[in-house]
Amino acid sequence: MARIEDYALIGDCHTAALVSREGSVDWLCLPRFDSPACFVALLGTPDDGRWLIRPIAETRRIQRRYRDDTLVLETEFETEEGAVVVTDFMPPRATHPRLIRSVTGLHGEVPMTFEFVIRPDYGSIIPWVRRLDGGISAIAGPDAFHLRSDVELTGKGFKTVAEFTVAAGKIVSFELTWYPSHRKPLRRAAPENLLAQTETWWRRWSRRCRERSQWPEATIRSLITLKALTYAPTGGILAAPTTSLPEQIGGNRNWDYRCCWPRDATFTLYALVESGFVVEARAWRDWLLRAIAGTPAQLQSVYGIAGEHRLTEMELPWLPGYENSAPVRIGNGAADQLQLDVYGEIMSSMYVCRRRGIRPDENSWRVQCVLLEHLEQTWTEPDNSIWEIRGEKQHFTYSKMMAWVAMDRAVKMIEQFDCQGPLDRWRKLRDAIHAEVCRRGFNAKRNSFVQHYDSTELDASLLMMAKVGFLPPEDPRVVGTIEAIQRDLMHRGFVLRYQTHSGVDGLPAGEGVFLLCSFWLVDNLVLLNRLDEAQQLFERLLTLQNDVGLLSEEYDPREKRLLGNFPQAFSHVAIVNSARYLSHALDLGKRSS
Repeated sequence: MARIEDYALIGDCHTAALVSREGSVDWLCLPRFDSPACFVALLGTPDDGRWLIRPIAETRRIQRRYRDDTLVLETEFETEEGAVVVTDFMPPRATHPRLIRSVTGLHGEVPMTFEFVIRPDYGSIIPWVRRLDGGISAIAGPDAFHLRSDVELTGKGFKTVAEFTVAAGKIVSFELTWYPSHRKPLRRAAPENLLAQTETWWRRWSRRCRERSQWPEATIRSLITLKALTYAPTGGILAAPTTSLPEQIGGNRNWDYRCCWPRDATFTLYALVESGFVVEARAWRDWLLRAIAGTPAQLQSVYGIAGEHRLTEMELPWLPGYENSAPVRIGNGAADQLQLDVYGEIMSSMYVCRRRGIRPDENSWRVQCVLLEHLEQTWTEPDNSIWEIRGEKQHFTYSKMMAWVAMDRAVKMIEQFDCQGPLDRWRKLRDAIHAEVCRRGFNAKRNSFVQHYDSTELDASLLMMAKVGFLPPEDPRVVGTIEAIQRDLMHRGFVLRYQTHSGVDGLPAGEGVFLLCSFWLVDNLVLLNRLDEAQQLFERLLTLQNDVGLLSEEYDPREKRLLGNFPQAFSHVAIVNSARYLSHALDLGKRSS
């Protein structure tokens, strides 16, 4: 099985596929990101569904790249017989999805192998396959697939296979389309026209970027990845296009990330707006308002990509999981948890939008007021924290701090934008929350804020304290917290979320370092004007990107491999924001010297 970092992403802003270095599409959900996967070898075996195109002979060299400023993937294979390049992409969608794969001969003559195993509903269904002129069709219940081919295909053992040779200058193309089984498939389009259209679409989008960081390549690749993780019909940005990639190989911290988290909104909005993508930022803001509309007691920490509330979590026992990391889960039970920090992130998002000139929705302030009134009654309750623990609820310091953020941004909205609300009452509550967090969330013996009240454990979420303005970065308590995290919560140069052996999360101990937290440390070092340290850590984090610039959720420094769902939106948002933050500080330093 390929390592997580051996995959690349292609997509059409409705769904996405993962393509391995060996030329195998091992993950694809159709027609949406959260639809049941039809290629699921990523979480099982090749018999659970994949699409392989690669040379028959042993390869001497494999090199991958995206075409400049696009999501068009090229994988070059070199053998003793010659070299070919496999080009993979998904055209911007008009109606139904297409996945195009073409093989171009570069030099010599290269014998190729082809294996197509379509298994709808997460590998559980063998479809009815029929031969058609120029390809095959596969039908299973509501799903139909049409594979068109430039070479003759053969059925063998419930698989579709072929062998063909590609000479220099020759192009062999394949097109997979999905359509509802009661409808007719799309007509085939010329692959070269679809490729040109796809490249043009992505380059026009990329040209809108006004980002000017000192790390432009990493920044634009991260922004393209965020765009690829956007569900175009609604504007929702999902956390990752995969489920159940483990946070520890062989462990059970395997979650479905094909959902949208409101807590991602502030960071994502800032990354998009500051990079010039105001249309996407507005669409994400509007998705957020639609998702949270309703009774505030039913506010969730996570929603479906169209704002769905019901995300029933279940396990798929027929799949062994990535490298036998069971269980494979779909749905996300965190939707039923109480996570008080979400109120702060929502209010912060709305405040960022107002400050950046995104015109407010006519109902947005009314929705916010209802949420704030509910928070007034519930902020004293224990919750499940930003990390969505499955152990006993606690009074998590970060959650209380974000309740303060909610009230602080509400006060600022009234003071700066003439919004109407109980200003004096919310000011008093803001001050009361602040005082309690400083009194109960700070451990004098550790000289640090701690994970939850009456605890001695650290938590990387506390690195947000200065970033959200709860305390100034030079406050001794903030400095003490940063130093404690650097001393006791780092593993081989990167930041852990928290010590999982404490048992607070109700799960077996063990996971990789959480990449977002290390980027938070970069930002804190910038705030403290420790720019050399910040730059060293930031550039060390960039070395964790795979060969096409993608990051997952976590990293194992011992085994030097990516962990968790991939690619992870939060990690790429962090690259964009930290690059801008650090670049600005370095530029100021140069101008003042």
